[in-house]
Amino acid sequence: MRRLGTGIGWRPEIADTVERMPGIDWVEAVAENVCPGHLPDSLLRLRERGVTVVPHGVSLGLGGAERPDAGRLAALAERAEVLGSPLVTEHIAFVRAGGPLTASPRLEAGHLLPVPRTRDALRVLCENVRIAQDALPVPLAVENIAALVAWPGEEMTEGQFLYELADRTGVRLLIDVANLHTNHVNRGEEPVKALAELPLEAIAYVHVAGGFERDGVWHDSHAHPVPGPVLDILTDLASRTALPGVLLERDENFPGPGELERELDAVREAVGTGATARGTTDGRERPVREGTGSGGAASEGAPGEGAGSGGGSVPPAAETAPAAPDEAARQRLALAEAALLSALVAGTPVPEGFDRVRLGVQARALAAKRADVVAKVAPELPLILGSGYRTAFVAYAQGHPMRGGYRQDALDFAEELLMGAHPAQGRARRELRRWWLDRSGPAPRPASRLGQVGRVGRSLIRR
Repeated sequence: MRRLGTGIGWRPEIADTVERMPGIDWVEAVAENVCPGHLPDSLLRLRERGVTVVPHGVSLGLGGAERPDAGRLAALAERAEVLGSPLVTEHIAFVRAGGPLTASPRLEAGHLLPVPRTRDALRVLCENVRIAQDALPVPLAVENIAALVAWPGEEMTEGQFLYELADRTGVRLLIDVANLHTNHVNRGEEPVKALAELPLEAIAYVHVAGGFERDGVWHDSHAHPVPGPVLDILTDLASRTALPGVLLERDENFPGPGELERELDAVREAVGTGATARGTTDGRERPVREGTGSGGAASEGAPGEGAGSGGGSVPPAAETAPAAPDEAARQRLALAEAALLSALVAGTPVPEGFDRVRLGVQARALAAKRADVVAKVAPELPLILGSGYRTAFVAYAQGHPMRGGYRQDALDFAEELLMGAHPAQGRARRELRRWWLDRSGPAPRPASRLGQVGRVGRSLIRR
């Protein structure tokens, strides 16, 4: 892999800060937030300076039961070409469920949800990754995600699942050490064990981010400083292999330039400490796996037949043949994912084997995230509804799944308030109705002369 160096997630809120920061070798931009025909001036200036830009997708849903959408793949490919990127990245997750495979309405999560680590899910994921690889002009790397809940009946550890995926498809891995910490707190999974099972030579780069713990649950917020345990995992990983790139993620609650630079310095220090330790271990960049003699995992059968990651046999818990999934496997996965997502966003019964308390925490977190994102894409709604916006939206979200993107979610929320008994009355209700009418049709309504005068008058009064 091309060496990337030290980078930071590019976000419009900190674009000027990122441009001025010293020692930034590359940036990562959320692919869905970049318009190929109208690239932000900040990204153009960074590219002109030789700073690499990597598009990071969040909506492909490679871990879903359906095959990847051709339109989404084409959009991701276009962004890679326009940005001149050496690779693109996505997530090992599902983001929607339902539809034809389940004969049920399609549901949108608005969030990255974990894939069950089963043989069915692995076969589906591998085929989906191959489809994506064929459609993209540059290599693909996929990221391990954080999760509040664990699937019952899983057949592999996270490290084994990632090993098999890389071995069978040749896909690169984006290892998020903050997500390893999250899964340690929330699911009891040991980061050291996961690192020992990874195909280290498949790593494209590494994510580092902050979060917070509340009531025994770690929330991967990307809005808090990077904690010590996450830096410790980064040091451990850097002691095992030379990392092609490391990137600091921050999505909200942006600090000043000085604090961001200090966080980047801490990241560099953690990587340097690991590299120093690696230099004292006889040059070995890949640890010997438990139960083996020379760096490969003990296997119950023949070595894996997939290409790309090399270095060792198939982990014991995984199967040995990279068989393509049949439609029955896709349907089984579709039914399982739809049942989970429906419980999270539509209030249906919790599927058997899941932790009801954790599922409740996840459902509330999804509703809160929807409220936050809708407030960003439709900032007029919090202004119209005032302090009652968040309470009203969370109550709405618990019984109304997303049926499209966040803009559609904003319209659906406003329509529900207008049709129901909502405490917003008088002026607030009239403004909400006007906002909804202006945006719900195929084109904005022409404003009446009287309405224009009234709005101008109110604007002058406020000034």
